Amino acid sequence: MDMAALSTASQLASLGGGAPRWRPGLHAGGAMHTELFASSAEAGGAACALALALDDMGANAPGHLEERSLLWVQDETSLKRTGRPCRAGLPERLRHRLIHVTARKPEDALFALEEGMRCRDLACVIGEIAGNPRALDFTASRRLTLAAERHGVPLFLVRLDAARDLSSARMRWQVHSLPSNRPRWNRAAPGAPTWHAELFRSRTHAPGAWMLRDDGHALSAERPIDPDAAGSPPDHGDLAATAGA
Repeated sequence: MDMAALSTASQLASLGGGAPRWRPGLHAGGAMHTELFASSAEAGGAACALALALDDMGANAPGHLEERSLLWVQDETSLKRTGRPCRAGLPERLRHRLIHVTARKPEDALFALEEGMRCRDLACVIGEIAGNPRALDFTASRRLTLAAERHGVPLFLVRLDAARDLSSARMRWQVHSLPSNRPRWNRAAPGAPTWHAELFRSRTHAPGAWMLRDDGHALSAERPIDPDAAGSPPDHGDLAATAGA
């Protein structure tokens, strides 16, 4: 291969051309720090973060949840907008292993997240922070990434009503809820949680969009998404910003 061709191949790889497509069971891919942008008008962000976390651990650390707890951290604003995690709504194996922390300020939430990732007895850490607080700058994001990678505890950070700012997160998603399919045997029962999920940044996977569905046993993904079937993501003001994407 000549130098020109080698240079072109390198550029394509750097742009994601040589990266594999994401699919359930391949979530981690070395990404210990994941961000999900979502609206507080729906519970899609936290629910999708939990589904991705369970998929990640089920594929890469079987039995991890049987012996370790899950830390869930919220700042005060996110708690007011979305409420506390409901233990009864969690998977049964998690209900007695959830550690919930409420922080008054974003700075305190970031401290709790970082300290949580230093504890290797945790299976993972889920965080919810509203907006774009000054405390969550690129330096703070970098600290979270380093803590997750150094101690081997993955972080799934939900950015509620936030613009896409600069971040060192290895995978970044934009998610919103979709109507669930009706159950086969009881048409009046709630369907499996379903989301439109756009992977707009990743170091290990090519960008793309999927319709994710969690049936309580496994996470499934369908793509490409039919815009008429899936619907367009709702307009939530600053969610349309693309700085740092």
